[in-house]
Amino acid sequence: MAEYSHLSTPDPEFAKVWEQVKGLYPAPGTITVAGQRHAMNTIVIPSAMDRLRPMLPSKSSYGVTDHTIAVDDGSIVLRCIQPAPKHGESGSFPLLVWFHGGGWISGNLDFDDFYLRILSVELRLSIVNVDYRLVPEHPFPTGLNNCYAALKWTATNAAALSASLSKGFLIAGGSGGAHYAAAIAHRARDDSFFETRKLTGHLLQIPSLLHPQANREKYKADLLSAEQNKDAPVMGKANLDFFFSCLQADPSDLEISPLLLPHENLPPLYIQVTGFDPLRDEGLFYEKLLRTEGGVKTKLDVYPGVPHAFHASFPQLEQSKKWEVDVREGIQWLLGGPRI
Repeated sequence: MAEYSHLSTPDPEFAKVWEQVKGLYPAPGTITVAGQRHAMNTIVIPSAMDRLRPMLPSKSSYGVTDHTIAVDDGSIVLRCIQPAPKHGESGSFPLLVWFHGGGWISGNLDFDDFYLRILSVELRLSIVNVDYRLVPEHPFPTGLNNCYAALKWTATNAAALSASLSKGFLIAGGSGGAHYAAAIAHRARDDSFFETRKLTGHLLQIPSLLHPQANREKYKADLLSAEQNKDAPVMGKANLDFFFSCLQADPSDLEISPLLLPHENLPPLYIQVTGFDPLRDEGLFYEKLLRTEGGVKTKLDVYPGVPHAFHASFPQLEQSKKWEVDVREGIQWLLGGPRI
């Protein structure tokens, strides 16, 4: 989308920080599964937990329970977080099911654990954090199917999770997890199981919505950021291609490219898009398609000049602070307005 090319101009505050730390990131084309997982487990997750630990609510203000559920050829764990009812509350809360990021190859329940505990108490949400199986050991669509099984289990067991679907039933995720959330919104729309358990909203953070090798000829004039931001910091084209290769997915499979699916009758969408990101135009165009062709209510926030997942890697930036405010306002919007 040519009108959005200016969003790739580096944010001055980010550019200054990037000059100081870029040597710590792997060179384009050198990322490996083992290296990505090592960085996630020894640097990214511990750093996030250390940063958020002082902000955690008191232990008496929420509960956490892990549930193991059966899925095809195995089992996965769901971490369920519920706020303790305050005086005057009914004891049941809107429900949010969360799919973590990590390029489909990394991440676990700890990735967003502290963050989700904070959101649960602040926004009065029952939250289910899904530990889906990762590629390449479990090729696509295993992880997607795991997330879908988790969603069905959650809907069936809502009462036991202090949740009321009538108060709100949301799915959400970041990056690769946002891709799963987008595909699941379409799948659930067409599944009779959800006829009486309809999703009421979905939240997508920096989503991947189109396989690089999918047929994009129809939309090529609207999808320029893959080339424009091919050398972007943190995640350029080389890293993006690597993540997709690990999926081992058929590029013609529409569930790997939710942008190409029909978008009518989807639940309201809140989406966050970064400007200095190969995925930028996919997110912007997806929001446009849902709004103009699907008749879906949408809310969009864009962060100019910052790369993929900047909010997690550079939480000190002013745009990262705005991101956090926007997340809360976006969830409240999906639930019909402020409730706290």
